[in-house]
Amino acid sequence: MSFPNTIAAPLGVMNRKQLGRLDALEGASAPAWTARETACALSAVLAFCVAAFALWLAAGAVVPWDSKNHFYPMFRFLGDALRHGAAPLWNPYHFAGHPAAADPQSLLFTPTMALFAFVAPNASMQTFDAVILSHLAFGGLCMVGLARRWRWRPAGGVLAAIVYMLGGAASARLQHTGMILSYAFFPAALWALDAMMERRTIASALAFGALACLMTLGRDQVAFLMVLTLAGRALYAAAESGAPLAFIRARLGVFALAAATILLFLAPPALLTLQFLDESNRPGIAFGVAAAGSLAPVNLMTLAAPNFFGSLDHAYDYWGPAYDTMAKADWTDRAVDYLYIGAFPALLIFWHGLGAGRLLARKARFFLILAGFALLYSLGRYTPFFSFAFDWLPGVSLYRRPADATFILNIALAFGAGYLLHRYELDGLPRARALGARLGPLAAGATALAVAAAAASGLGFSRQEGRLLASLESLALASAFAGAAAVLLVAFRGTPRARAACAALFTLATAGELLWRNAASPLNAEPVSRYSVYAQMTPAEAGALAVLRREIEARRLAGDHPRVEILGLPGPWQNASMMLKLENTVGYNPLRIEDYERAVGPGDNAGDVNLRHFPGTFRGYDCRLARLLGLEYLILDRPLAKLPRHVPRPKARLIYSAGGIYVYRLRDAAPRAYFTSRIKASDDERALEEQSLPQFDAPREALIDDASLPLLRSLSPQAPDAPDAREADAGGRARIVASSDNAVTLEVDADRDGVVVLHDPYYPGWEARVDGERTPILKANMLFRGVEVGPGHHRIEFVFRPFSLANLAAAAGALAHKHEDN
Repeated sequence: MSFPNTIAAPLGVMNRKQLGRLDALEGASAPAWTARETACALSAVLAFCVAAFALWLAAGAVVPWDSKNHFYPMFRFLGDALRHGAAPLWNPYHFAGHPAAADPQSLLFTPTMALFAFVAPNASMQTFDAVILSHLAFGGLCMVGLARRWRWRPAGGVLAAIVYMLGGAASARLQHTGMILSYAFFPAALWALDAMMERRTIASALAFGALACLMTLGRDQVAFLMVLTLAGRALYAAAESGAPLAFIRARLGVFALAAATILLFLAPPALLTLQFLDESNRPGIAFGVAAAGSLAPVNLMTLAAPNFFGSLDHAYDYWGPAYDTMAKADWTDRAVDYLYIGAFPALLIFWHGLGAGRLLARKARFFLILAGFALLYSLGRYTPFFSFAFDWLPGVSLYRRPADATFILNIALAFGAGYLLHRYELDGLPRARALGARLGPLAAGATALAVAAAAASGLGFSRQEGRLLASLESLALASAFAGAAAVLLVAFRGTPRARAACAALFTLATAGELLWRNAASPLNAEPVSRYSVYAQMTPAEAGALAVLRREIEARRLAGDHPRVEILGLPGPWQNASMMLKLENTVGYNPLRIEDYERAVGPGDNAGDVNLRHFPGTFRGYDCRLARLLGLEYLILDRPLAKLPRHVPRPKARLIYSAGGIYVYRLRDAAPRAYFTSRIKASDDERALEEQSLPQFDAPREALIDDASLPLLRSLSPQAPDAPDAREADAGGRARIVASSDNAVTLEVDADRDGVVVLHDPYYPGWEARVDGERTPILKANMLFRGVEVGPGHHRIEFVFRPFSLANLAAAAGALAHKHEDN
């Protein structure tokens, strides 16, 4: 007997009376799969995945937007580091320096992606997409495995798998690679959880812990919600056992071992991420910000009619809920709002599942409950549920978009549709009075009323936007598909063999429709040519890069280490610096070091010039902070004269222009590293609040933050009436002799006590050694790193060690202190 049966009724033979009218014969009498059925089901899932990928290849397209603007360059950075035997912990090509080890979107802690990066560090965009889709295929195969374990009929298992793989959020949000990777491991984790609770062995506990880690290492909201789902599954199993306390008590050992396994592997990256959040521009999310990512209720129409709001329009003519169409702030888009799982599965959900009550059966009830909670969470501000969860459920306030719960909704709908097809094959159409004389008509009427209300609301929204006719056409097409599905189910209801044939046709039709609607669609495909900087560069791109490389190489030969800013160029250029090995002062990432964001104002999207801010500390590319950063080259999508009025015009020399790319040479920057014996105290927090960089004369002087002053051994800040820095000899020279992503080595000759300043971002986890001896790092010149040295020749090594016990302890201590304050 499989585990779901053990939690639904006492051990022993289960007859029809025990299972109840809703369950019919599906538990005790469902036959086990034959080897041939298993092979056919697995082959069908693999064929579906291959067919989906073939559509992207045939269209000459790739999964677009974040997949290529953000995750693909992150992958290439990861691969390049591993190829050279280094750990990709610090990314110097992103916002002047970025803690990749702490960034949940770096792909570093997804073992399958790390292995892929190691084996194929220069993989093409298409190969990258194939690997991501193969993760979904793995999840689909595990869905089939679960269906086999639960003795669903094979057609139901395959239907659940294909809806899981390419339904709703899984297809529309393919660009969000990190979430897709988390999502892909959920079925395996659920399978392992069920097996652990049934077998109660050490091996099963370790297996569940390992798979749950794979699911959660992405540290995104989808992973967080899936952890809650697994916890809910365990509680549901306990409740259904009839003796919850005894059930839990008998499994405390395996639960504890699994939790310890998860904690062992998840704690270090989770601590680093929480440390980063505390140091970032986004330490927490305000409710109003999160609420703007709610799923508007009218979007439920896309569950039945995919193009109801123009979501699949190739001209991107979308009129559904978004920033421009909603009265309140709405940061969703057509991809976030898309729910379509196929006309046939949707019909099963509404007719057999809700209207006839089959989802109330013991085997399906958990997925019905899960769908309800996922929907309430997704709706965000439109129900009180999310507000309550935001205030009282730890972790919710770390995320900005409740609509991400549509991933969980898609999982629940996939299982629900698969179960309902399984029940149809076993028992035929639902009985009219399966829910009883009173409850049956009530459920059917409530379902019909809800569908009608959703349609009326959606049509009203489209009418308001002047697109009523287009929505009616989409609704009519969806109704025709649903009608055909209903006819098919009724016509083949008679014999088990006919129902089996119908279930196979039903699954095949759904596969075809999902491939037509959801594979390589306008929601998840763009021509590969739009990402030419990663593959076959245009002549203008190649020319600009060649000129830039020559310039930078000449500067490096002269002992300088210039940075660049790539601003306004199309999407892939935002993070292309990771592949091109250009030390960029901006980029594309929602998480940035807070002090850097406040002082430099890069914004999270370098593709839009209007999002680039110029705070008082960074009033343009000629300012002192720009020079301290070493910013010497500006790469734009337009001439300087055509920049928006809020962008200060620097003194710059045009060194290249072609094909919409303009490369400018700014004036010489300050040295990347220097020695000085003169320091000034600085209240960096106050300076950032006032947006004013204190006056000092670099490289003859250095600012040291007040918080770092107690770390000084010999030096003290100069008095206000001290002689001007230009009247005193600096007394030393510092130079960089070696550098890599995670380390910088300098040599300094000093004739007195002083400070060596390195104009790389100050951030926890960096360690400094002077002549091999650990030395505290000072926060210097508002954003950067410094160390104190004595007279003589010294070798200084800065190394990023985020996983050191000292840093992890500091991160844990800061987290505990923050919890106490809260």
